[in-house]
Amino acid sequence: MTNLVDLRSDVVTHPTQAMRKAMYEAEVGDDVSGEDPTVNRLEDLAAHVMGKEAALLVSSGTQGNLLGALANCRSGDEIIAGADAHLFWNESAGISALGGVQMRLVPNQSQGALDPVDVEAAIRPKNDVHYPPTALVCLENTQNRRNGGVVTVDETAAVCRVAHDHGVPVHLDGARIFNAAVYLETPARELVRDVDDVTFCLSKGLSAPVGSMLCGSGEFIAEARRWRKMVGGGMRQAGVIAAAGIVALETMIERLAQDHANARRLSEGLADIPGLLHDPSEVQTNILFFRVDPAVGTASQFTRRLADRGVKVKPSEDRIRMVVHRHVDAAAVDAALLAASETVKEMRREAGGAGS
Repeated sequence: MTNLVDLRSDVVTHPTQAMRKAMYEAEVGDDVSGEDPTVNRLEDLAAHVMGKEAALLVSSGTQGNLLGALANCRSGDEIIAGADAHLFWNESAGISALGGVQMRLVPNQSQGALDPVDVEAAIRPKNDVHYPPTALVCLENTQNRRNGGVVTVDETAAVCRVAHDHGVPVHLDGARIFNAAVYLETPARELVRDVDDVTFCLSKGLSAPVGSMLCGSGEFIAEARRWRKMVGGGMRQAGVIAAAGIVALETMIERLAQDHANARRLSEGLADIPGLLHDPSEVQTNILFFRVDPAVGTASQFTRRLADRGVKVKPSEDRIRMVVHRHVDAAAVDAALLAASETVKEMRREAGGAGS
């Protein structure tokens, strides 16, 4: 069956026609030598948007987080991160494997923020040979595993104050920072004002085909650039990629509000389907999670049945994730809800009427 809608992630977005045209016409050079004018323009634009001194084009958000850790830490150091952090769950242990850096996890609050009290308690005492030095605190905004939860300016600032009082820098995984900015009606630079460095994705809701940006001080970005080369991330005529990123930053941010509205429509519809367990009050941006009533079946069973009806979703342990993006309009949401309702009814019949 032809897919009705792909809700697995916003990484499935395709570039716009304006991006394709910009890529075709991009002026290029050797980026490793700093000679690609389009990359240089994108990096200047990204630094300006984030209110930082400099920026670096990287291949992915995972690479941006890796470089953020490598440029801030040494082997044997420790990073404090949320227990639901993407860089802990979904980045193949790259920071630990390649950087020799240990993770210390603290609880995430309901929408993804970290409690500054927990962060301070987790910071290791200095000059004690028994402990790895705390070299970095990592935040995430929006918080993927917390329904795309938004972390406010004040919540970020509170953690940064604690970390900086102990001489520890703060890295922000801002893969979807513009979703938070649109939701809060606050410029992204305000949301990242107090962090030392931030990475954000061009290839999710902003719809560029590839790429993320790492932003921070000039000294930090120079060190990250060296690490990028070391891990094989140096690209040559990368202006072809950067051109789409420029269009993304200049034209695609405000439209994220449409994704949020469609996610609310989807969330409210799921909550009305008997046999699905979901709380719409937890949804702020474009990501939502729900569960299948165990009396009806399992998340994996539901996912397979829904795919047979042309709707792709992503199971995550005992939950199912849906992510709304530019290719999911209100009609697609309604189609997905109809498919979900029919799937649950089918599973409930087969389970003998359970969960009704």
